[in-house]
Amino acid sequence: MLKKILRTTLMSLLILAAAAGLSFQSVDAEPVEIDFYYGLGGYLGEVVEEFIEEFNEENPDVEVEGHTFGDYDEALQAFQSGVAAGDPPEAVMLDPTPAVEFADREITASLSDFIDEDEDADRDDYVEAFTEMTKIDGEQHAIPMFGTTQLLYYRHDLFEEEGISPDKLETWEGLGEAAAQLAAREDVEYGWMPMWDRINLMDVVYSRGGEVLSDDGTEVRLTDEAWVESWEALRQWIHEDEILGLNHGGVGWEYWYDTIDDVLEGRAAGYTGSSGDQGDLDFDKVSAAVQPGWEAHDGEPAPIAEAKYGVVPARISEEKQEAAYEWLAFFTSPEKTAEWNMKTGYLAVRHSAQEDPEFQEFLEDNPQAEVPLQQLEVASPIFIDPTGGEINQAIDDAIDAILIENVPAEEALQSAESRAQRALDVVQ
Repeated sequence: MLKKILRTTLMSLLILAAAAGLSFQSVDAEPVEIDFYYGLGGYLGEVVEEFIEEFNEENPDVEVEGHTFGDYDEALQAFQSGVAAGDPPEAVMLDPTPAVEFADREITASLSDFIDEDEDADRDDYVEAFTEMTKIDGEQHAIPMFGTTQLLYYRHDLFEEEGISPDKLETWEGLGEAAAQLAAREDVEYGWMPMWDRINLMDVVYSRGGEVLSDDGTEVRLTDEAWVESWEALRQWIHEDEILGLNHGGVGWEYWYDTIDDVLEGRAAGYTGSSGDQGDLDFDKVSAAVQPGWEAHDGEPAPIAEAKYGVVPARISEEKQEAAYEWLAFFTSPEKTAEWNMKTGYLAVRHSAQEDPEFQEFLEDNPQAEVPLQQLEVASPIFIDPTGGEINQAIDDAIDAILIENVPAEEALQSAESRAQRALDVVQ
């Protein structure tokens, strides 16, 4: 009798639970929540949020919450604060240098096991130049989320009106001549605008044969002729000839978007900017071109190509790590990396993305999207600072001294080299 009563009671409870939409599985069905830090704003941030929303809809077992910051450095600082407090986000987008540094220090987890167990992941499908940089002792510590390289964007209408051939942009000497002619117009303030950004300013040096370190990695080379002459030319064009302009300062990416606005609104005839700017540009007004070389060198460009990386902290649960990997794998799937390339201009990180019919059609209809792919063929790898940022900071300070404060390039670079060499000596 007692067994019958218990059985009847249990059945009644199960019926009530079902009627209320409850089950034992409902507890297991709670999604794994992860935070994702990234330093992209404006249109790019909107696309990231679109991807997050789509991922969450397709993957009910994981819920990503995006946290945007003013730029990559702010996202990095927030990540470091989280690590120090024992409460890091489950995934963060980083520049190459901190991605490599954190892998070396085992702050970030190896993702190799997740990649090996993922039937949709093909290591050989990722662009090797991007993946090799964050491989430590054979273990993959980061997923390249997208590639980028700095291009020339110019107002083709202004060039045509002045009778200037785009071929002038094939050398820095030619760009300087074009900038002088364009700046002489009453309606144009600057003939060209470099970006207040270490990468594109190092591109100018690399295309003259310059390097940051000696071949054996023991000597800083910032006073080599390639550095001094390249940046002295920029200083003269900005401060003496007044044919180049430079936006700087502000909050986050403010200086970057101000530069884009200056070109789109006709105050400047062109600028050096990211492949990722293409989603913000009006190609009825502007065209894209590969960066120049120096005629005084060999005329061959050698601009930097780099990736932004998704990393996962080592000291979080395996469940959280797996959820974070699923998000990064979604973002970099062939279909999504192709979509990202089409929407933003940032480069797809999977070879198979170019086999996507929609992407192929897009490239045919949008010739500017081909330019960064062409530039990859002559690109240089990004410099990874062995001092944890001291050399890069010395370079940044030299940029400010030369291009903003009008300090002669040789003087500023001598100071930067001495400071960078001291930092390098400490770690050797």
